[in-house]
Amino acid sequence: MTPDPQMVETVRRRLAATGEEATPATVAAAVAAGHGVVGAQQLLAVVDLLRAEALGAGPLEPLLRLEGVTDVLVNGPDEVYLDRGRGLERQRIGFPDDAAVRRLAQRLAAHAGRRLDEASPWVDARLPDGTRVHAVLAPLARPGTTISLRIPARRSFSLTDLVRTGAIDEEGAALLRALVAARAAFVVTGGTGSGKTTVLAALLGEVPADERLVVVEDASELRPDHPHVVGLEARPPNVEGAGAVSVRDLVRQALRMRPDRLVVGEVRGGEVVDLLAALNTGHEGGCGTVHANAPGVVPARFEALGVAAGLARDAVHSQLAAGLDAVVHVGRAAGRRHIAEIAGVTRSPGGLVEVVTAWCARRGCVSVGSDVLGQVLAR
Repeated sequence: MTPDPQMVETVRRRLAATGEEATPATVAAAVAAGHGVVGAQQLLAVVDLLRAEALGAGPLEPLLRLEGVTDVLVNGPDEVYLDRGRGLERQRIGFPDDAAVRRLAQRLAAHAGRRLDEASPWVDARLPDGTRVHAVLAPLARPGTTISLRIPARRSFSLTDLVRTGAIDEEGAALLRALVAARAAFVVTGGTGSGKTTVLAALLGEVPADERLVVVEDASELRPDHPHVVGLEARPPNVEGAGAVSVRDLVRQALRMRPDRLVVGEVRGGEVVDLLAALNTGHEGGCGTVHANAPGVVPARFEALGVAAGLARDAVHSQLAAGLDAVVHVGRAAGRRHIAEIAGVTRSPGGLVEVVTAWCARRGCVSVGSDVLGQVLAR
């Protein structure tokens, strides 16, 4: 039964004023004071609704607990979607109005130690359980307040798991194992929600147990199955605008922590300068993820990031050619995430970096790129 919105709002205000929790007794007293007598079923519906608002993710909580869910998205009060690896699926649940979405967004932000109001109308933070929450208040967002929840992986997938699930075949997996064993520097590329973090974690699980991984992330998501992992997580500024710690700051600190492998969870800013420097000063086997639609555009992505951070275009390509060995591209086919390409990095006669395919999910090994990676494996 859906309770009367006006009655719910009246009860909500009365409980907020008294500081009482939503129990059958307190809700019955608040209802009696404002609306007279209602039936037991209606009363319990109000209690359930108010408790859902005060605990967890409210009406989204059941969705977050579904097997395989990676994202839950709210577009205003009437549109709720989830993604469990097969593309977005619209759900039959909703919110009474945008004010209810706003309250949930503000409560989630508060749980993450952040504020969300007219003065700070968006938030990007991590909840105590590792869930990443992003929210934008209306009217900045249409058709209403939006909430995006990214659920951390409940388990770590190994490369063997990826083969078993069909994300890559044995030939491609053997090439990836060889690259990790050779301490090749690589990036995992793909679009948002393509599974870059899952693939990177699986590859880090192939690193020998006696090596030390130092992982730098904007929001902690990587959970590699490895016995020696040190994680560093960036921190946004507080409400006074102070205390921020950037990914670039942490990359510099990581270089002083004796990493056998330096891992940058996502390269998307000035940290690209320090990462390229690290890959060219003896830190072999470094890796990370980069948003890119195809392996071939990776040089352009690094060029854009590097130039924005103050590097000259030639310097970006020189360091990229000397420091990066391979690109692992993750894509989707028929709604299923899979490793689409493994490519090598080479330099053209004109001095610019080029990415050449070595293995493709559709064609297997490709001679030109295989020769490039063959040189890496033979070092």
